[in-house]
Amino acid sequence: MSSHRDVDHALAYPEPPASPLWHRHGPKARPITTSQQQRNCELLLRAQYTPRPRTPRTTKARTEAR
Repeated sequence: MSSHRDVDHALAYPEPPASPLWHRHGPKARPITTSQQQRNCELLLRAQYTPRPRTPRTTKARTEAR
């Protein structure tokens, strides 16, 4: 027989129902072709490793930084 102290209070109440926001309704995304997948991958890699062009600071920004 278990005493009152042995009860796990985390399990004392039932789990709440899942949020309706967790369920996705509507049309599923259409699958992309292998060539589209390849292109997306190449563009992603290029975007990750290409440094952004540095924008020159204006004279106003330089004087405010001092």
